[in-house]
Amino acid sequence: MATIDITTVRAPMRILGFRWPFHGVIANGVIGFLLFFVFLAIFGEFISPYAPNRVGVGPALAPPSPQFWFGTDGLGRDQLSRVIASTRPALLSATEAVSLALVVGLAIGIAAGYLGGWWDGALSRIMDLLFAFPEYLLAILVVAVLGSGLTNVAIGVGIICIPRFARAARSATMEVISRGYVEAAVLAGRSRAWIMWRHVLPNIASPLLVMTAITLSTAEGAYASLAFLGFGERPPTADLGSMISAAQPYMTTNPFTVLFPAAVFVVLVLAFNVLGDVLRDLLDPRARPELARSIR
Repeated sequence: MATIDITTVRAPMRILGFRWPFHGVIANGVIGFLLFFVFLAIFGEFISPYAPNRVGVGPALAPPSPQFWFGTDGLGRDQLSRVIASTRPALLSATEAVSLALVVGLAIGIAAGYLGGWWDGALSRIMDLLFAFPEYLLAILVVAVLGSGLTNVAIGVGIICIPRFARAARSATMEVISRGYVEAAVLAGRSRAWIMWRHVLPNIASPLLVMTAITLSTAEGAYASLAFLGFGERPPTADLGSMISAAQPYMTTNPFTVLFPAAVFVVLVLAFNVLGDVLRDLLDPRARPELARSIR
């Protein structure tokens, strides 16, 4: 039987100067799914079979059929088109929330860990105060002040995620500053800002990247929950939480109205969680080989 030389298969990637870092069915499946989700968020309006907010494109609560793959909702809107349209607020909300939490939490954590003293005490107490609030209650309070809408909800979700990044960054920073190259930089007269930027930040990036992927799932779940309560995108704009909420009266008689948006939500949250595991095993040199093989 003829054999395939794996070096010839990977050669085009080396010629192009790029080597795909992910291996295994699960890892590549998760990356492929998330890229597909991004594609739908960008180009969904061009490939949707119907306008997502158009009422009466079919009979109300029509079951899945060749014409309406996901059926229709209580107003006769195409469910497939609305699910596709919901990918944009789903990704935007999670991305905005985690970006806010990452930037603010990273700055607080590095400052607390490197400067120490009363800086560490004051910033840590502020993070403890945020941790003391129930997360969803704090997010609802922020949205009540700012008003509903995707960006305002993302800010609220981002605020509740800040302490996670701050504590992780503080812990990693305290470990890094004890190493010899940081002490050498101090003896060389480098400024604190230069050391934090050139030495601390690059060496704590790996665990924070993993936490970013996992927190995306938390942020997506929080946004969908708040959208379910009516704090998300304003009607008639589609998002997963509001679609599930609107389908609540039909759960027993027409379960498909809940099934499809809920399934997309569950798979998206699961994909972000698995992405965190994949990145952890890719970036952590101490990861056990058998653990890395378990997700491949």
